[in-house]
Amino acid sequence: MDNRPIGIFDSGVGGLTVWKTLLKEFPQESFVYFADNKYCPYGTKSDEEITERSEKIVDFLLQKKCKLIVVACNTATSASIHTLRKKYSVPIVGIEPAIKPASKKSKTGSIGVLATQGTVNGNHFKQTSQKYANDKNVIVQIGYGLVDLVEQNKIDSIELKVLLQKYLKPMLEQNVDYIVLGCTHYPLLSNKIRSIVGEKITLLEPSKAIAKQVKVKLIEINGMAENNKHRKTEIYTSGNNFLPIFSVLKQLKMDKNEKIEIKRYF
Repeated sequence: MDNRPIGIFDSGVGGLTVWKTLLKEFPQESFVYFADNKYCPYGTKSDEEITERSEKIVDFLLQKKCKLIVVACNTATSASIHTLRKKYSVPIVGIEPAIKPASKKSKTGSIGVLATQGTVNGNHFKQTSQKYANDKNVIVQIGYGLVDLVEQNKIDSIELKVLLQKYLKPMLEQNVDYIVLGCTHYPLLSNKIRSIVGEKITLLEPSKAIAKQVKVKLIEINGMAENNKHRKTEIYTSGNNFLPIFSVLKQLKMDKNEKIEIKRYF
């Protein structure tokens, strides 16, 4: 029995989509979530900058006694996870766009990928695409501006709708049957995306795959929590605006009985 929390971090509120899945899959576990809103988005930053931020956040999560850490950000995983795993002994679970399952399941031979600049330009994305989707028509679109609008609590804005229509139109024209959401912010836009692409196209996001990996790692370290009567989630932000966090929690339809504390990180 190990009732220490699981740490999760992202450039902002997007990783809360992963946290919500982990809450469901691990009802006894406590969590510490770090939203690096002050430095969001990561997608346009260098690998060195992202790695520096990631190390500082991991140091903080270790101070909070986290037994395992989830990098709930595609860009941060691509830029820093190898460095993090070398530097720290704590198990670290990363994230990657679901290119492999999309390629295997596609019937039309065309798949769409909506991701950040940092993810698309990363070596891991390129290697995964070459390995699993070399025989597929992959339409890659960088979601310029989408993360910013989510962080600004503008999910329902006309600006966001226009951007999504612009980014998704080429995918529809190429007859994709799967669209990979290559950023944890993008599942928050699933309803908006669905209204444009319809019901026949499958949207793939990574939270369930991450949950499987977390379970594997917890078993490896004998770290599953049990009878945790004091289970809770602490959410920290490096930014000054709590509104995006409250907005996302509302969108995720959180149980009112779930104990959540939201704090400013200094």
